[in-house]
Amino acid sequence: MDMKTIILCGGEGTRMREETEFKPKPLVLVGGKPILWHIMKIYAHYGYNDFILALGYRGDMIKEYFLHLNTLLNDFTLNVRNNKLTFHNNDCDDFRVTFVETGLTSLTGERVRRLKQYIGGEDFMLTYGDGVGDIDIQKLVEFHQRQGTIATITGVHKESRFGLLSIDPQSGKANDFSQAKVKDFEQGDFTDVVNGGFMVFKNELFDLIKPDSMVEQVFVPLAERGELSVFTHTGRWKPMDTAKEAKEMNELWDRDPFWKVW
Repeated sequence: MDMKTIILCGGEGTRMREETEFKPKPLVLVGGKPILWHIMKIYAHYGYNDFILALGYRGDMIKEYFLHLNTLLNDFTLNVRNNKLTFHNNDCDDFRVTFVETGLTSLTGERVRRLKQYIGGEDFMLTYGDGVGDIDIQKLVEFHQRQGTIATITGVHKESRFGLLSIDPQSGKANDFSQAKVKDFEQGDFTDVVNGGFMVFKNELFDLIKPDSMVEQVFVPLAERGELSVFTHTGRWKPMDTAKEAKEMNELWDRDPFWKVW
């Protein structure tokens, strides 16, 4: 069975309110397609096309997008009398998608906890619904399996407000993890490597996530136990956390769509 991929789609996207007031951030368009679609295409390119979407804010819109995807992408004839559709082409992606309402205001860890029944006892992947990269997912999975740790996160180089990583170059494991801002650790041993999402976990992670918590909170004790590996991505990565970054991503799609590995 293919490893399932959870995509966190429930946040309100408050830093880009002009885009997300009427739709969830995963549906913000990049090149005419939702950012969520771009993320799913990266995984599907490497054969991982079984997704679980952790829904929250305006999750109904994400459901509606995929329910109507065939009619959005293809030419069709509608028989109004019996509501029968006849498609004239089949330009559609090979995605299997499970939609799960994980709470309107749930934190990321709580959203993941509520998905345990849909994962079974297998390892699984997890990423955010707003970041892309030219990441080789197959190599990420193989690295996770070689490391044998409970958690593997992808480290990317970017000065930002995201979680900072201190990495042991020999073992490939994290010495420490902090969700603080870069400027708070300028004098410490943290590098500019940050958590870029694209994570892989053993199933036992579900037992470690505390109710009503952020999933990132488990990284600190895991790092202390030597159970947090870092797959260092030397290529490119970009988050879409603000309206400015959404504009930049659309410009990149037109001239340099580096994440278009498919």
